[in-house]
Amino acid sequence: MAARLLRGCGRAAAAGRAPAPRRLPAALGLGPRRGCGEAAGLRAMGFSEEQARRLLGLRPRLDPRRREAAAAQLLLLGLSAEAALGLLERSPGLLRLPAERLEERAGELRRLGLGGGRLQRAVSRCPQLFTLPRRRLAAAVRLLRERCLFTAEQLKEVLATSPAVLLEEPRCLHHHFQYAYFRMGVQQKEMVKARLFQMPFAELRTRHIFLERRGFYQTPCKGQTTTSNPKLKDILQLPEKDFLASLAHSTPEEYEVFKKLLAREEEEEEEDDKEEEDEEEDGDALYLEEDEDLGTERGETAQK
Repeated sequence: MAARLLRGCGRAAAAGRAPAPRRLPAALGLGPRRGCGEAAGLRAMGFSEEQARRLLGLRPRLDPRRREAAAAQLLLLGLSAEAALGLLERSPGLLRLPAERLEERAGELRRLGLGGGRLQRAVSRCPQLFTLPRRRLAAAVRLLRERCLFTAEQLKEVLATSPAVLLEEPRCLHHHFQYAYFRMGVQQKEMVKARLFQMPFAELRTRHIFLERRGFYQTPCKGQTTTSNPKLKDILQLPEKDFLASLAHSTPEEYEVFKKLLAREEEEEEEDDKEEEDEEEDGDALYLEEDEDLGTERGETAQK
């Protein structure tokens, strides 16, 4: 498609005319087409015959203009025809979004620092970024900047390496950060370098507690700048086999037993918490009954 645009610009220049600004393919302005006509329009945009066939198989009853507009917007982001098609195959719901919505969301992501190749990689890995409600996106960004205190540059790196972080519930996202900051004693700079949010919180917690109980990790004291703790990057990025061998000095069998025991501990804690809540509710109900009885007695005494 890019080659055709360049050839078109060359012919315009040769004819003494200034090249027209880049815009969506002219085919999008045509009326609804079906069958061969629609396939020809997709091929004109840069899709091969086989790619056009796969694209036509997505939501066959969809208005051709909607399909072409969605595909064109992805191509304008810089995605190749195969990358755009793969994205639509994984998330066919994008075909139903207005082209203006796709363009607007791409602009929002660019303003957050996801430009060029970063934007292409982010949407390829996490197409839900296009369908995420604006309030959810804004809440996640606000939390990372205002409560987690990542700098603008750090936030840009977090979004580039872990775009799915924007899909997290703000409460869960904040808990993930707080655990690393307070419980593990890790600063924001190290979190960004280690790509903290790429690992699910449950797995991070399990690895950390396992190291802690084996005596290989201690929460740094306040003001302490150096520790003998393993680097967060190694805890997060090492495959489980290497994590156990080089950091935990344990066997897979021991780790499996530990995970089962930890899960049982968590279940017991949840049961204890539920019992405490039930006891508090029973106590509140008892106090209410006593207050009602006392009020009745006072009323009867007053009547006498």
